Amino acid sequence: MRKSCICRGCLNPVISTGHTSVDIGTSASLEVVDKFCYLGDMLSVDGDADAAVEARIRIGWNKFRQLVPLLTNRDMSLIRRGRLYSSFVQSSMLHGSETWPVRKENEVALQGAEIRMVRWMCNVKVKDNRVLSKELRERLGIDDIILMLQQNRLRWYGHQLRKEDTYWVKKCMEYEVVGSRPRGRPKRTWREVVQKDCQARQFEQGGCCGS
Repeated sequence: MRKSCICRGCLNPVISTGHTSVDIGTSASLEVVDKFCYLGDMLSVDGDADAAVEARIRIGWNKFRQLVPLLTNRDMSLIRRGRLYSSFVQSSMLHGSETWPVRKENEVALQGAEIRMVRWMCNVKVKDNRVLSKELRERLGIDDIILMLQQNRLRWYGHQLRKEDTYWVKKCMEYEVVGSRPRGRPKRTWREVVQKDCQARQFEQGGCCGS
């Protein structure tokens, strides 16, 4: 079996810290890795979203640079540039984000990348604090990437709640891992992120996130 494979979707190789492998019989083995790409989303052994966010930001920049001649074309209105950015760049940065247990650091990284792109499209220097990023987004007619991330997450969660109780994704969301947590501050789970989204949207927890 090849020791590494490259996904054309994320352009990120499978990362392995050693030569550990698992024998699955029939003269075949699977290499144990720290993270790998599945359907364009990075899955990490730590269960966090750091690798996924990093990969999607990199892909977003690749898309942006491919479209720079259009996104910075002054003969095109800002609204049209914003629609182009939203359809191709922002959507690629948020691919698979519905299941990310994001931390504040992840949101800051996503916003930082978007702000640089937005200012580039509007021909405003990043160091120019006289023009707020919010105002530039309004000129382009786009929403904050964190707001879009939150909307996508809640929309996907709502879809899962409407599924039958026997649906395997719904069972996974309600599954409780048996065992004790390690010492220190525990990582925020995806369910906790969704509950925070509901509170931010001023939804009742029983109506949006369940008990």
